[in-house]
Amino acid sequence: MKENKYDDSAFFEQYEKMNRSQKGLEGAGEWYVLKEMLPDLAGKDVLDLGCGFGWHCRYAIENGARSVVGVDISNNMLEKARRINNLKGVEYVKKALEDIDYPAEQFDVVLSSLTFHYIESFESISRNVFKWIRPRGRFVFSVEHPIFTAFGNQDWAYGEDGEKLFWPVDNYFKEGKREAVFLGEKLIKYHRTLTNYINTLLKQGFTINEVIEPEPSSGMLAEFPEMKEELRRPMMLIVSAEK
Repeated sequence: MKENKYDDSAFFEQYEKMNRSQKGLEGAGEWYVLKEMLPDLAGKDVLDLGCGFGWHCRYAIENGARSVVGVDISNNMLEKARRINNLKGVEYVKKALEDIDYPAEQFDVVLSSLTFHYIESFESISRNVFKWIRPRGRFVFSVEHPIFTAFGNQDWAYGEDGEKLFWPVDNYFKEGKREAVFLGEKLIKYHRTLTNYINTLLKQGFTINEVIEPEPSSGMLAEFPEMKEELRRPMMLIVSAEK
């Protein structure tokens, strides 16, 4: 399934109001972790899968990348990327990730931010990435954490007075489609276990360098006190793998 909710005007309007949309990488709570997991980008050819507004593409070019290709299915995303992050050396491509293909060993680094939980087959993506990157190339990506996606509705269990009691986890080992609510709209995501993510990479031939469940930084907690709720359960998973 190739859902493209981001080209729905009402949904996209809400997305543009998010902190990470307006402030870029510094508005993304996980960025301080993801940044440290990226390799040296100087002279590298980089592919960004699900590039959104192109913030990671900008970062790569500004940190010495030789070339960057940003791929996204959404016209709205790419139009914004071309307006605010259209730097020399960056190419934006409109295509579903399931439909792209590149020659073997074309890239040194493949990265992706919060995209693969929209893709039905992580195995296919991993197999393609392994083909596309050069020996010793890096594959660094973030996804919504399996604990976050398992139950499906992606919301807290509430008490009688509206207090957030706990984050429900159910059907963890039943992988597949979930109907979630994000920015007030229903959309399809795909749940898979932590075992699935790690073993799929190993099966393709990757070496796992690092796996981190990021917490909000002290700076983010100070600026946005409501983010203390993010310490109650993991929302994201970040993985660095190497060919």
